Amino acid sequence: MSNSIKLPKKLMLLGSGELGKEFVIAAQRLGNYVIAVDRYANAPAMQVADYAEVISMLSADDLEAVVTKHQPDLIIPEIEAIRTEKLLEFEQRGITVIPTAAATNYTMNRDRIRELAHKELGIRTAKYGYAVTLEELIAISDEISFPNVVKPVMSSSGKGQSVVASKSEVEKAWNYAIANSRGDSQKVIVEEFINFEIEITLLTIKQWNAPTIFCSPIGHRQERGDYQESWQPAGISEDKILESQVIAKKVTDALGGAGTFGVEFFITKDEVIFSELSPRPHDTGMVTLISQNLNEFELHLRAVLGLPIPYIEQLGSSASAVILASEKSDSISFVGVAEALAEKDVDIKLFGKPSAHPYRRMGVALAKAANVQQAREKATTAANKVQIIST
Repeated sequence: MSNSIKLPKKLMLLGSGELGKEFVIAAQRLGNYVIAVDRYANAPAMQVADYAEVISMLSADDLEAVVTKHQPDLIIPEIEAIRTEKLLEFEQRGITVIPTAAATNYTMNRDRIRELAHKELGIRTAKYGYAVTLEELIAISDEISFPNVVKPVMSSSGKGQSVVASKSEVEKAWNYAIANSRGDSQKVIVEEFINFEIEITLLTIKQWNAPTIFCSPIGHRQERGDYQESWQPAGISEDKILESQVIAKKVTDALGGAGTFGVEFFITKDEVIFSELSPRPHDTGMVTLISQNLNEFELHLRAVLGLPIPYIEQLGSSASAVILASEKSDSISFVGVAEALAEKDVDIKLFGKPSAHPYRRMGVALAKAANVQQAREKATTAANKVQIIST
């Protein structure tokens, strides 16, 4: 029996949203000590962590101060907007960065991961180009043709993304993308519109000293570039599942490290097309809180700590549907939770965000049923029963 892995570990989470909160809960269940860091106080993960720090994660000095103070064993980024060059320094000092500092740096901007997949690994992606001015965007949009998709190279949860049907809509798309860009970037990516049958997330679990393993693909639907509902299993053919696994392994092998990666694909009638990758648990993967024996956060924790994952069991047709705010408020309450929970095989997770604004994700409804269609309907019905009110 190996005694090589000693717990507890001291984990520092950079970004403390709802995905971070679930990760902290998983980490706490194995007795780990967690410092949750974000740019605002009382973020969801801070509510369940041992210690909270409010800093600008784009400030190298702030990151230096917080890491020097706490001396974590592992640094686990949960968002893109981080001064990633600083993570390389921490790694050189012997602190483990998840999945690696280089991978975090790579995936912070959409352009770099796209270049890696397309140019270095020869993987099929949507046709794409970049623009740093409106004039460049008009020119590249013409080249790629309409409809196309415009988005900032760096944003959170797909914000700033729009489908552009004609030349007359390009300026509006530019303004929207730049307004929603995170970090220092004033650069947008424009890509061909793929007429897909389904978009999937393949949760890919890369381990330090064991083979890469996969969850059953998760189907999802987006609006405004943001996930609205997801379901598992996605219901795609075995050969397309295998093809997506080969591509996901190729990209995650190139990035290295360990942890759960959310690898997104467009599935068309004939093709599996790589879309994007997050080097961490994925918002569409919240369905695994009801659909699997080990959810994506527990899998992430086990992978980063080097703990074994004997098997992943998919527990049947399951779905998630988001609970969105409709207006701005700094003081909120929820009604309808009891009505939503009255249905068999339904669960509700409220994230505890301290304020609301239109389309902000405030919670998620989870459901299981006899088939995916019923699970989706059940999750959406439950989500619609939960109302957010200003108090």
